[in-house]
Amino acid sequence: MSRVNQLLSLVADDMPYVDEKMRSGLPEKHQDLRAVVDYLVGAGGKRIRPALTIMAARMRPVEAEKLHSLAAAVELLHTASLVHDDLIDNSLFRRGMPTLNVSWSPAATILMGDFLFARSAQLAAETDNIRIVNIFAATLMTIVGGELNQLFNDGHSRVPTVDEYHERIYAKTASLFAAGTEMGSILSGAPEEEIKTQRDFGYYLGMAFQIIDDILDFRGDEEHIGKPVANDLRQGIATLPVMLFNQQQPDHPTILKAVRREGVSDDEIHEIVDRIRASGSVEMAMETAVKFARQAQDALNKLPGNLYTKAIHGLIEYTISRDI
Repeated sequence: MSRVNQLLSLVADDMPYVDEKMRSGLPEKHQDLRAVVDYLVGAGGKRIRPALTIMAARMRPVEAEKLHSLAAAVELLHTASLVHDDLIDNSLFRRGMPTLNVSWSPAATILMGDFLFARSAQLAAETDNIRIVNIFAATLMTIVGGELNQLFNDGHSRVPTVDEYHERIYAKTASLFAAGTEMGSILSGAPEEEIKTQRDFGYYLGMAFQIIDDILDFRGDEEHIGKPVANDLRQGIATLPVMLFNQQQPDHPTILKAVRREGVSDDEIHEIVDRIRASGSVEMAMETAVKFARQAQDALNKLPGNLYTKAIHGLIEYTISRDI
């Protein structure tokens, strides 16, 4: 059993019910739709987001049926955002498997993502909690708004600032981590102070998680991470290692070509990756990720000590030490 699976073993019995919820509610007449949902749900992933949602809720007694609906809503929202991301970025693989847009038209892929967004909202509504539904809707707007902002900023002639990067990864990742832990805590009937602490914890962990993803984009190799090295930069997206390198050596021509979407060759990508690795920028980005992880731990220390908080401490350490 892998380290992460050991840490998630406390909620392992919940996950088949979460997957079942994700596959449920599909129209019988749309067999293609059902097949794609089965493919997406079965494509893997560690289920970190629904696991955190469940752990946050199980700090107190909670109704299992509603909790499984909420956890499925969180994971299905994440899945829907990936469907749209892969189309926007023209990504051909995710987790080493072909993306939906490889075999489906752009229109069909967009509609599939839209359907998953709608179904995830329906699952959130099964909690019968208007506060949770409001948080879920606000998070959906944050995620989509972040994607729109990234699209509208295409073609800018500069590398974004670190503050702009933080805003982007909050919309992309940390917003859903924070919403999941907050909503789980609300579902369990936790006091307001604990609900806020759970949201803070989810935010800090989500920020660390995305920064590590962006670091792995430079540290890993294509076979190991399931996508080309520096895939974000190839798509014109500057992440934290690129921004920190740019502070040392402003306006490198390859980076400017990339963020302007002017097209860069494999040789240019490999050359700039080598320079970024040698500059210490990846290590500095890791320091930022560790800082967010420590803030997540500080928030977690305010919560009741139990098996779940112990497991979550392990997930924080896993987040900053993972290699895939």
